[in-house]
Amino acid sequence: MAAFALSLYLPAVARQHQAGQPKSPASQLETRFDQQLSPAHVGATIKELAAQPHHLGSARGKAVAEAILAKFKDYGWDARIATYQVLFPTPKTRVLEMTAPTRYKALLKEPALKEDASSGQEGQLPTYNAWGGDGDVTGQLVYVNFGLPEDYETLERLGIDVKGKIVIARYGRSWRGIKPKVAAEHGAIGCIIYSDPREDGYFEGDVYPKGAFKNEYGVQRGAVMDMVIYPGDPLTPGVGATENAKRLERSAAPTILKIPVLPISYHDAQPLLAALEGPVVPADWRGALPITYHTGPGKATVHLQVACNWDLVPVYDVIATIKGAQYPDEWVVRGNHHDAWVNGASDPISGIAALLEEAKAIGALVKSGYRPKRTLVYCAWDGEEPGLIGSTEWVEDHAEELQQKAVAYINTDGNGRGFLGAGGSHALTQLMDGIAKDVTDPQTKVSVYERRKALNLVRAAPAKRKELLDNKTLSLSALGSGSDYSPFFQHLGVPSLNLGFGGEDDGGEYHSIYDSYDHYSRFKDPEFHYGVALAQVAGRAVLRLADAEVLPFDFTDLYRTISGYVNELTAQATQMRESTEMENRLIAAHTYQLAADPTQPFVAPAPKAEVPYLDFSPLQNALVMLEKSSTKLRDTLSAAAVPPAVRQRLNEALYRAEQSLLTGNGLPRRSWFKHTIYAPGFYTGYGVKTLPGIREAMEQRNWKEAREQVRVVAEAVQRLSRKLEECASLIP
Repeated sequence: MAAFALSLYLPAVARQHQAGQPKSPASQLETRFDQQLSPAHVGATIKELAAQPHHLGSARGKAVAEAILAKFKDYGWDARIATYQVLFPTPKTRVLEMTAPTRYKALLKEPALKEDASSGQEGQLPTYNAWGGDGDVTGQLVYVNFGLPEDYETLERLGIDVKGKIVIARYGRSWRGIKPKVAAEHGAIGCIIYSDPREDGYFEGDVYPKGAFKNEYGVQRGAVMDMVIYPGDPLTPGVGATENAKRLERSAAPTILKIPVLPISYHDAQPLLAALEGPVVPADWRGALPITYHTGPGKATVHLQVACNWDLVPVYDVIATIKGAQYPDEWVVRGNHHDAWVNGASDPISGIAALLEEAKAIGALVKSGYRPKRTLVYCAWDGEEPGLIGSTEWVEDHAEELQQKAVAYINTDGNGRGFLGAGGSHALTQLMDGIAKDVTDPQTKVSVYERRKALNLVRAAPAKRKELLDNKTLSLSALGSGSDYSPFFQHLGVPSLNLGFGGEDDGGEYHSIYDSYDHYSRFKDPEFHYGVALAQVAGRAVLRLADAEVLPFDFTDLYRTISGYVNELTAQATQMRESTEMENRLIAAHTYQLAADPTQPFVAPAPKAEVPYLDFSPLQNALVMLEKSSTKLRDTLSAAAVPPAVRQRLNEALYRAEQSLLTGNGLPRRSWFKHTIYAPGFYTGYGVKTLPGIREAMEQRNWKEAREQVRVVAEAVQRLSRKLEECASLIP
C-alpha cells in the first residue's frame, strides 16, 4: 500500500524539482569526494569485517580493530588505538525449563543454516542479555505483554500481582532493558523476553532463510543495563575506565539489574505461553502465535537460572585524525562502532563500512593536495552493543578537551536500503537540509530529501498533508539514546547528528547469528548503493563543517523546536487535567465495574489526585528572549561579512552555544544526563523525551518537581539567549 502510494508522489516531486527547484551544484571538492566512493568496495569491507564473530573482549574483536587501524593508516590518516578496561559479563550458565503443569526445557540455541555460511562458526556469544543479575529462581509465570508500566496497570485492574513471580514479556514498544527494570520494580524475581512473530517473524513476511524475517529459533541478544541512569562501564561512572581508574564494587553499580533476565525464541516461548491460565488478555496484548494468550499465573511454573563471568576486558577504540590547516584546535568528530553481538554485518558493519569509505575518499583528497581547515577525528568505537561503552569511556576521558574543541559529532550505526533518517541538534537543521537536497537517492534518482518527504506524505493523516507539502525544509528528529552520540550530546552538549538509511530493509536478523553477510547482501542493501549514499550524506556533513568560514548553525530552528515542545506540554497538562476529572467521575459512578467482564477478576482503580495548574510562563518568557536573540544573530550573519579577525572567536562561541542548555545537576535521579532539551526516557530507553525534566515529572504526577524543572529549563534557555547575543556582538 505505502510503496504504491509513494510511487504516485515521486513523479510529481521530481517534476517540481526539474521545473523550478534544481539541486544545488555540488562543489568541486564534493564531486571529487563522490568519485572516490565505490559500492563494490563498501560490500567488500562488510564481507571482510563481518567474516567472524567479534564481540567486545574477544580476540576477533581486537583483530577487527587492528584491521580498521590498518585501513586508516593506508588511507593516509594518523591513527592509533585507545584502550580502556571495562566490565563485561559473558554467560556460563543458562537454564530455562517449565516444571509444571508439564515439563519443557528451552533449547536456547540458534541452529546453523546451510544457506548462511557464517551461522555455524565458533566464537559466537550464546543467546543472553548482558547486565541482568545472576540468579537461580523458580516461580509462577505471568505474561506482561510488552512489560511497560501501563501493562502492569492493566494487570493490577485484573487483580494480578507479579510479586515473587517470573514474567515473560515480548520484545517491542520500548528498549529491552526497560522490561526487566519495570518487572523488578513490581517485585518479579526473573524476566524472560521473547520475540513474538507478530512483531518479528512470520506475521511480517517469509522467515529466514527463505525471507528476511526471524525464524522460530532466532533470538535477539542485547544489553539490559539501566542506561537511562548512565551508559558506559558500570564501574566507572563519569570518568574514563583507564587501567588505574577508581572503580565501584559490582554490587554498588546502579545500572546492573538485580534479577536474572534471558531472551528466547518464539519456538521456546510458545510452550510457556500455551500453559498459562488466568484471564484471556486484552486484544492489543495478543501476538501471532497459534494459541490463546492468557495472563497467567495458573499452574505454569518455570525455573530460570543465569550466571555470568564478570570480567574486566579491554576496549579497543580506533581514533584517526587529519590535522586542520587553519583551525587545528577545532574538531569535527565522526563515529560508528565496530563491535557486534555476533558477526554484525548490518549492525554495525554496514555503518563502519560507509565511514571507512569516507575516510578512504578524504585520504585520497588529502594526497592530491586538499587540507581541511579544521581537524577531522574519525572514530571506530568498541563496546557499543553492551552499553555505549567505548564511546562513553573515551568521551569521559577527554571531556574537558571535547567541550573546548568539538565542533560537532556525526554518528552512524547500521544502514540499509530505503529512506534517509536524520536526527540531532536542531541548530544544524539548515546544514542537513542542504545536504539532503544535494544527495541523489540510488533507486529513484530524486534527492534523498524528496524521497523522504514523499514517504512522510504517504504516512501522514490527510489533514496533515498540506502542512507537509508547504514545508520546504528537512525535519530533524530528536535524539534519545541507543547509539554513540549519547555521551557527546547529552553529557557534554556537543552538537550532534545521527544519520542512516532504512525502511526497505526490514528483517529479523537483529542481534542474532543470522546478522551475516549472506543475509545483508540478500535483503538489506544487495548492491551496497545505500552504503555509498550514507557516505555521501555523512561525508558532506564532515566536509562542510570542516571548511566553513562561519559554522552553519541556525538557532532559529532550535527556537522553533523548543517552542513546539513547550506547546506540547501545555496542551498535555490541560489534557491530563480534563482526563483525570473524567476518569474520577467514571470511578465514582462505578462505570468501570459495570463494564467489566463478570467472569473475570476485576479491581476498580483508585481515584487519581487532581492535576494542579502548572505555570509555564518562566519558560515562555525565556523563549521570547531566544526568539529575539536567534533572529538577531541569523540576520546579522546574513547582512554582514564576518571579518577574519573575529571568525575564530565567533565560531567557537557558535559551536559551544549548545553547552548553555546543560544543567550542572543533571536530570532528576540521573545526573549524568545534563541536556535540558533531549534525553532518553526513564521508561522508554532508546525513545527520546524532549524537555525530559518537565515531561517526566508530569507523567509521574510529581508537580513540585515539574515546577522546579520549568525553572531549570527556563534558565538554560536564557543562558543560550545570552550566548547568542554575545555571538551577534562579535560581528561589526
